[in-house]
Amino acid sequence: MQGRLLSASHIIDLRLVCAINRLEIIMRHTISGIIMLAALLLTGCGGTNSSSGKANDTAASRDIFAMDTFMSLKAYGSNADEALDKAGERISVLEEELSVTNENSDIWRIDHAGGNPVQVSEDTAAILKKALEISDDTDGALNVCLYPVVSAWGFTTGEYRIPDDEEIPSLLKNTDWHSLHLDGSTVTLPEKYQIDAGALAKGYTSDEVMEIMRESGVDSAIVSLGGNVQALGTKPDGSLWKVAVRDPFSPDTDMCVVEVGEKAVITSGNYERYFTGDDGNNYWHIIDGNDGYPADNGAVSVTVIGSSGIECDALSTALFVMGYPAACDYWRSRQDFDMVIVTDDQRIYYTEGIADVFSNISSMPAEVIPVA
Repeated sequence: MQGRLLSASHIIDLRLVCAINRLEIIMRHTISGIIMLAALLLTGCGGTNSSSGKANDTAASRDIFAMDTFMSLKAYGSNADEALDKAGERISVLEEELSVTNENSDIWRIDHAGGNPVQVSEDTAAILKKALEISDDTDGALNVCLYPVVSAWGFTTGEYRIPDDEEIPSLLKNTDWHSLHLDGSTVTLPEKYQIDAGALAKGYTSDEVMEIMRESGVDSAIVSLGGNVQALGTKPDGSLWKVAVRDPFSPDTDMCVVEVGEKAVITSGNYERYFTGDDGNNYWHIIDGNDGYPADNGAVSVTVIGSSGIECDALSTALFVMGYPAACDYWRSRQDFDMVIVTDDQRIYYTEGIADVFSNISSMPAEVIPVA
């Protein structure tokens, strides 16, 4: 889920981010193989006088490792440090609540309740509510109940394997997202079912961080949570943030740049977490609930741009599972977000809402997705 900020006036920041990115790549290949390929950046430039109510050119930043990924937060203004401290505390709370492996988390308690109702936090309830909404709206392309299948492939442990033909159908019997019931803050999940909120957690977290910034009086900020980029306002000088999207065929390089204001830019791709099987084929972590195998419907990367981090996070996964034609049809039915899709024949497609702020910096052809 990679995006990154670019700023010619802050080349030192960019070099620092690149170094962090390389470190994360090394960790992904040498430690566990499951840390996402990171990519990003947090930069800004020039500012206005803080007495005007706008952010000044004084930047505060934090680098955090949480939710199994590197996170970078940057804010501008006199209240920036306080806001970032609060944001760091909030991230810690959410990690505690949403971890699928922490025995104190809401998710772990749901997964090990043996079918009994579980009281959860407002955060967990909000995330699961959104998960069910997107699942319903995408006919199950997003499915938080696929955790047992994801685990069988080894994506949760780094012990990668190709499940046999009998194992997957058996596991799929306990992945019907309709069986996840939410009543206020009470969650009921059938025995043998397990959920994972990973497809929404960082998007929800970036929304929460942005809200903390607003409440603290910060009106210019940018965060990258493992590559999930979300911005508040514009840069202090009033210009738009520039977010680069990774080339799925060459993940160490960028393929396009999108300029945004108060938006989230979140990507799901087949290059983020994958392994090469003994058969020589690559297998990635985004699973298609229809067959229990990595989604292979023509898309290799889907970037969603919108005002809600959790919405963009969930949709980037769902649209990847759908594939290019179905994802385009879904966008046409809503048109309240923008997206960039890269297909397996090395072509880039993007929606008309970002046509004026989209720059293709790759050798791949790029074209606007037609509305009809």
